[in-house]
Amino acid sequence: MKRLMVNALQVGIAAALAMGISACNRNASADAGVANATSTATAADNGAKYARVVSVDPVRKTVNNPRQVCHDEVVSHSEAPKDQHQIAGTAIGAVAGGLLGHQVGGGKGKTLATVAGAVAGGYAGKKIQQNRQHPNVTTTTERKCETVNDTSTKVVGYNVRYEYNGVTRTVRMDHDPGDRVQVQEGVVAVSDAH
Repeated sequence: MKRLMVNALQVGIAAALAMGISACNRNASADAGVANATSTATAADNGAKYARVVSVDPVRKTVNNPRQVCHDEVVSHSEAPKDQHQIAGTAIGAVAGGLLGHQVGGGKGKTLATVAGAVAGGYAGKKIQQNRQHPNVTTTTERKCETVNDTSTKVVGYNVRYEYNGVTRTVRMDHDPGDRVQVQEGVVAVSDAH
């Protein structure tokens, strides 16, 4: 809607300028030939020429702005028990079993009972330690960082289409020129015309 209003305004301005120019031409042709030639030469030398702007399209550029985003994260570490082979349980069980076996029987039976008690006690001690042993779990807080790209778009110029003497041309400008641009020999001469 805004573009339609701007176009309607531009057409109205162009029509008013055309009527004003034709009125000036009628007055000038009514004057004497010498005065007419002098005023036309002066107007051509001193008067700037302008072209009508047809459209202005912004040229955008996307820019990446990388930044670090960090947060703390709790991490669990599992470590195997220090006595993985249950040597302590086997040794304690063997000693206890040997002492109990030594209490049974007499003579060679006592020795056999001691050895059997040591073997049985060692096995039992190993199983007991194995069932009671759990991996050592430790938790630590670690800082985790990652790079995030924030993108932004900015206008870096304007593609300006203008019409002069029935010819349409395009030029890139660093600003929006408004409804007209100054031209020289049909090409934009001054980029800051308003």
